[in-house]
Amino acid sequence: MECLLIGGFAKPLLAATPNAKLPLRLKGPLVSNQVSKCIAWNDKEGFPLGKLWSCLSNHHIQCKRSSLHKRHDKKGPVNATSGHSYESEPDYNPKNLWKSTQPAIDAFYRFSRPHTVIGTALSIVSVSLLAVEKLSDFSPLFFTGVLEAIVAALFMNIYIVGLNQLSDIDIDKVNKPYLPLASGEYSVATGVMIVTSFAIMSFYLGWVAGSWPLFWALFISFILGTAYSINLPFLRWKRFALVAAFCILAVRAVIVQLAFFLHIQTFVYQRPAILTRPLIFATAFMSFFSVVIALFKDIPDIEGDKIFGIQSFSVRLGQKRVFWACIYLLEMAYGVALFVGAASPFLWSKCVTVLGHTILASILWYRAKSTDLNSKKAITSFYMFVWKLFYAEYLLIPLVR
Repeated sequence: MECLLIGGFAKPLLAATPNAKLPLRLKGPLVSNQVSKCIAWNDKEGFPLGKLWSCLSNHHIQCKRSSLHKRHDKKGPVNATSGHSYESEPDYNPKNLWKSTQPAIDAFYRFSRPHTVIGTALSIVSVSLLAVEKLSDFSPLFFTGVLEAIVAALFMNIYIVGLNQLSDIDIDKVNKPYLPLASGEYSVATGVMIVTSFAIMSFYLGWVAGSWPLFWALFISFILGTAYSINLPFLRWKRFALVAAFCILAVRAVIVQLAFFLHIQTFVYQRPAILTRPLIFATAFMSFFSVVIALFKDIPDIEGDKIFGIQSFSVRLGQKRVFWACIYLLEMAYGVALFVGAASPFLWSKCVTVLGHTILASILWYRAKSTDLNSKKAITSFYMFVWKLFYAEYLLIPLVR
């Protein structure tokens, strides 16, 4: 290390006189010993100053090589000025940061069941728009009210789907092994911490907002979601097909439509509570859709449900019967929507709703006919397609007038 200092004094040494003393900054036992030897040779044998510099230079090269070997072994540079060594710190790289956090983000993404998150957010926005009567209703107060409802509801949604996964770890190892709890990416303690935190945050936001329709929507969803999944006496209602369907229908069809509409209508706009024609249509149509989702979600999971004694309609009646029952229910709902749209007094609403529901009904029938009911992958894909129809309906509902 000391020899690195010599390089900094090359020129002064060459310019020095024979009697000149070496700079005081040349310190250290290795340098002192070598300099002493060179000076001794100079005094006794008339050693020229040029050779003195050559001697020191050779020693400098040897020390530099030794220093490089030490650096390589220690994997850290040496601070020549202070004489202290330190470990080299890895360079900051955003790509490395993203790679390190990507697995955690992906695990939480799967844990949150994104298709339900999207459905919840779209439904709240759609139903909130039903309360809009004129252009001036699109105020900052409206957007704040919608945002409060979405965030609080999404937190509650994550609690419900997370609790369901905590209660179904063994079943999901058969039906959905890619979920974080079933695959072992999350421990049970981690799952409990996540669902508890999101439930608390949801209730906190609902309480701080000060909207009773919003708070009651969260509370009823919490009660039904807990009773649906948790394995306690008289609970775990998902074991019973009719009760399970009722839970999903109550939340997706009734609570979402009525409570979030009243949140905007009575709390945000301070208007009296009324049941409008579009709201009644949305509630009735989504009742059909919620029953379909409740029935269809068990079709791909029939294997694990049989093993663990979940008496779903798919287990009791068979996949094929339940599949086509769901298709007929949805087609009936689209037929009702065509009549409601045709009866609208507004031409633009009539055209959009009739055409839109006709297209959706046609796509549904074509896709159903081409689905292989013997393939779990094909059935799962069709189930996700049903959720896409669910999203599309919420894009049409605000246009029903």
